Amino acid sequence: MPQVTLIDANEQTTTLEIPEGQSLMQAAVSAGVRGIVGECGGSAMCATCHVYVDPAFVDRLPAPLSTELEMLECTASERRTNSRLGCQIKLSPALEGLVVHLPELQQ
Repeated sequence: MPQVTLIDANEQTTTLEIPEGQSLMQAAVSAGVRGIVGECGGSAMCATCHVYVDPAFVDRLPAPLSTELEMLECTASERRTNSRLGCQIKLSPALEGLVVHLPELQQ
């Protein structure tokens, strides 16, 4: 299972082991990680699972679909070049050690 580290706005870290194929958002919500809301349940319709992907991992992710890009226009915190929706990040062996930063606001 790939290991992922989530760093919140206060620099507190949470490390999760996430089964392959599961989304970052699903795992974070199941583990009770503060800062990931996932209001829409993973259908890329709310942007409450917005994360900043560590630059070392940006190129390991598939390109975002148009629906994700549209939702990233609606984030409560600043959109950056490394912004992604956690519901669209499906874990795979290529993402072992993934680090994401959680924005200050999600809603």
